[in-house]
Amino acid sequence: MAQLNWKGIYPAVLTPFKENGEIDFEMFAKNTEAQISAGVHGIIIAGTLGDAAVLDNDEKFELLSYAKKVVAGRIPLILNIAENTTKNAVDFAKKAKELGADGLMLLPPMRYKADDREVVEYFKAVASATDLPILIYNNPVDYATYVSLSMFEELKDYPSIQAVKESTRDLSNITRMKNKFGDRFKVLGGVDTISLETVLLGADGLVAGLVDAFPRETMAMYNYALNGEIEKAIEIYRWFMPLLELDIHPKLIQYIKLAATAEGICTPHVRAPRLPLVGKEATRINKIIADGIASRPVLN
Repeated sequence: MAQLNWKGIYPAVLTPFKENGEIDFEMFAKNTEAQISAGVHGIIIAGTLGDAAVLDNDEKFELLSYAKKVVAGRIPLILNIAENTTKNAVDFAKKAKELGADGLMLLPPMRYKADDREVVEYFKAVASATDLPILIYNNPVDYATYVSLSMFEELKDYPSIQAVKESTRDLSNITRMKNKFGDRFKVLGGVDTISLETVLLGADGLVAGLVDAFPRETMAMYNYALNGEIEKAIEIYRWFMPLLELDIHPKLIQYIKLAATAEGICTPHVRAPRLPLVGKEATRINKIIADGIASRPVLN
């Protein structure tokens, strides 16, 4: 059974596109190198921020193969699974293992609103089909499925299920998970606007969004928190908050791609049905980004 540390910062990386809609692999490599240089602990590709909804599976596997060459074993490489059927999810997991993924992030069934029993059986089927470490994505706000403590109780005997991306928006859920399971499941916060609180309450790490544009600031905030330098962490967090709020909006991909583009590590292009920002919205978002860059903290 493969093991991942599941601690630290795991960017849910963007998938840059060219103007014609093709994947911009060179820009993907540039962003990935920026993340690694900043000190992140792993990356997750083809997640929500990675445009999972508009990539076909062949593109996801092509991106995985390319990312393996770029990362070259320096950090773990996690591939997201967001399938509609159990069979497709199982097949996807097997292909990910074949192509060299180090782990998987697993969403519940994407179109059918499954009940608790069905979700658990879906997760069990994937976990039984692979020995890759699995991060369960618990996000009832965006995906309508809440993975409860009783559901995790049923999953604890599956050793490949090792961690949870905690995106319930309920900070007390971190303590509930730790109280019930100890370190059986690593807990990674998944909501940027409560990221510092998540770390301070004992989460093992973060699956972050704005790290895609600001990896050095994200790592500095995290490291200050870990080292007990709370005032320094809060100073960065307060600067960061207007930018972090770009992560909790249906247009998070457009917004964060604009921020990363301003930093020179992404392109702004999206695939329909997403469209480029226009008018007052474009002006407002670009101002938030420009203001953040102009006032960014000086890091040692």
